[in-house]
Amino acid sequence: MQETIFTKIIKGEIPCHKIYEDEHTFAFLDIHPATEGDTLVVHKYPARFVWDLENEQYHQLMSTVHKLARHYQQVSGKPYVNITVLGIDVPHNHVHLIPFTDAKEILNLGSNADEPHHSKLAVIAEKLRFND
Repeated sequence: MQETIFTKIIKGEIPCHKIYEDEHTFAFLDIHPATEGDTLVVHKYPARFVWDLENEQYHQLMSTVHKLARHYQQVSGKPYVNITVLGIDVPHNHVHLIPFTDAKEILNLGSNADEPHHSKLAVIAEKLRFND
């Protein structure tokens, strides 16, 4: 399997605003968020699509998605958490968690042309960070 930007993030070769990590999964803030707290959850096995994961790997990924979504409802101040599986921008399985209050918020996709606000992302990451 080809190395991706996500495998480099998981290995610590590229910095990120990590939210959660366990033996099988890794979650970090999107640097071009749709909303505050927009998080990418990936399985450490670098299958291209979520659907390419073996059943056990898929359940490991979705268990982390479930755990973080419930946690975000409690700590983000947002009643909803959108789950989006696109898998077209990076060839490594990933699920977006997007906390929101109003449906219009989840249509506000961040621009990749904008420079990331790392100091703001660090504050959000600290608020959302989750440890079992």
